[in-house]
Amino acid sequence: MPQIPTRVHELTVGQLSARSGAAVSALHFYESKGLIRSRRTTGNQRRYDRDALRRVAFVRAAQRVGIPLATIRDALAELPDERTPNREDWARLSDAWRGELDQRIQQLGRLRDHLTDCIGCGCLSLDTCVLSNPDDRSGELGSGSALLVDRKR
Repeated sequence: MPQIPTRVHELTVGQLSARSGAAVSALHFYESKGLIRSRRTTGNQRRYDRDALRRVAFVRAAQRVGIPLATIRDALAELPDERTPNREDWARLSDAWRGELDQRIQQLGRLRDHLTDCIGCGCLSLDTCVLSNPDDRSGELGSGSALLVDRKR
């Protein structure tokens, strides 16, 4: 991993990419989504503060556990003065995200269990298949468009 001298306070996109392990295109995408910031030089080149390394690490760690980018952006925006997240911030945020992750794990478990059933029957019926038509409350009313009101002309 390339080392950046401590006297360097701003990083080029290439340096940030090399140190963070994120592709340059990913860094541009993160910037477009408001997850990191850069300033432009007079030659219109991006320069990132060194703390962007920690922000990118925070974003990538949150993504690995399945947190959507919009949720990550909102979490970063809540930090005072848009500072870099620290260990306490990660602990607080990861605790808040735990419930959402637990729900996803349960949902994936149900999906896995129904997938086995579906492979067994092979029907993929919209009337009964929980994979093709999950949480179908209107299915009890019969097939077809049950929500349209029949208008007389």
